[in-house]
Amino acid sequence: MSEFIVEADGGSRGNPGPAGYGAVVRDAATGRVLAETAESIGTATNNVAEYRGLIAGLRAAHELDPGAAVRVRMDSKLVVEQMSGRWKIKHPDMRPLAMAAKEVFPPGAVRYEWIPRERNKHADRLANEAMDAAKRGEPWRPAAPPEERAEPEPEPAAPPPATGWGPGTGTATTFLLLRHGETALTAHKRFSGSGGDDPALTPAGRAQAEAAAEAIAAAGGVRAVVSSPLARCRETAAIAAARLGLDVRIEPGLTETDFGAWEGLTFAEIAERHPADMAAWLASSDARPTGGGESFDEVARRVAVARDKAIARNAGSTVLAVTHVTPVKTLLRLALGAPSASMFRMELSPASLSEIAYWPDGNASVRRFNDTGHLPLTPR
Repeated sequence: MSEFIVEADGGSRGNPGPAGYGAVVRDAATGRVLAETAESIGTATNNVAEYRGLIAGLRAAHELDPGAAVRVRMDSKLVVEQMSGRWKIKHPDMRPLAMAAKEVFPPGAVRYEWIPRERNKHADRLANEAMDAAKRGEPWRPAAPPEERAEPEPEPAAPPPATGWGPGTGTATTFLLLRHGETALTAHKRFSGSGGDDPALTPAGRAQAEAAAEAIAAAGGVRAVVSSPLARCRETAAIAAARLGLDVRIEPGLTETDFGAWEGLTFAEIAERHPADMAAWLASSDARPTGGGESFDEVARRVAVARDKAIARNAGSTVLAVTHVTPVKTLLRLALGAPSASMFRMELSPASLSEIAYWPDGNASVRRFNDTGHLPLTPR
């Protein structure tokens, strides 16, 4: 799956007045410029121009790869907060523009990040070039196609992290990620997703869930519990929620991957029976397991939607999310900006805890990973 960065801006000389927008699409891994677009849009406000720049940038990215994951960076706090769902869209002129932007990519494929104006100079320059060209009675034209440039423009430096080296902005929404306790398939390391049997917890798995619930309740602070619909998660979540005095909200987007014909098999059995499909799955995040399962890209899109819904519903609070290996690893790698292949390098134990803070400015910080300190020691 391609990963793009879209930087967009718009301006109005008079607000309202002569207006234009600019947008640039970059490769997220290298920062290389892949596409530029800019246009004069006549008389408009700054906000309309900024939204028009966003739409144009998203459409340019969609032309490159409709299945891409996109990170939008803009210096318009209004657009970023409205498109992230944290601010209501009150002005009637903005609503159709926001809807047009949402329709370019499927839900969950686009994330928004606010950046200072000085880090959005490329898009700002394009917008001003378009307005200057219109003043001369000319259409905007790029100086040269991106591929003809001698040196690609580097991606701007990342913003300061929300914790550690830099201050957080606003109040974070915290996800406490709890993997369910063990089932009969866990000890044998068999693929157990949403497309096969729906195993319950073993006695050891229930003991793990009880230990996790005790640690979570002792720490305090959890205000909501969400869970995958599968039995092992619902059982784990019910144990935790009972200790916390909370209800459990079922979130289908947090269910485990559908592993197709691989359900119930070990890694070695899959490699023996379906070697070509296994090799493709290990090499590409858009490859599906044998028999019509889900790719990691498909899982990432629905997990991102579930994440955004929970953030919007519980802004500024701590949410306990009880889920599975793939959703937890996906949320971690998205928070870190890591490639999909990184998930093969994460170990996630049953009933382990991981934690991510999501900040209003679009930053995310991983606070812990695969914490099993609350569990009784077991021989390896």
